[in-house]
Amino acid sequence: MSSKIVLALLGVVFLMALGQVMFKASAQVLNLSGTWLDYGFLLRFIPSLMIYGLATLAWVWVLRYVELSKAYPFMALAFILVPLASMWLFNERLNWRYAIGVTLIFLGVAIIGAGSSISVDAAVETREGA
Repeated sequence: MSSKIVLALLGVVFLMALGQVMFKASAQVLNLSGTWLDYGFLLRFIPSLMIYGLATLAWVWVLRYVELSKAYPFMALAFILVPLASMWLFNERLNWRYAIGVTLIFLGVAIIGAGSSISVDAAVETREGA
């Protein structure tokens, strides 16, 4: 898998994780305000939706060049980033089972990523030649 694709995949994962963290922050404000029209809520919620929209556009770009079965496992990295961010930002607790799970997820994504051989340049040439 080319470095461009891997970076794009990691960017999608980062954006999705960021969106999740911002959704949680939105939910906390919503709990305090009790209304969907609260400025503090909207200040968090609307950018969350925009980030998810950007992540979706990036995801569709990636899928132009990579099989879904090869790209989708990268999304599992969000299962690492979101809880870590939740621990740091929202004081949520994680245990040793989480550490083992994170290790297994990371190894799985690395194995799948290493076995992929598509490049953006080859995919573009194939598409343009067709």
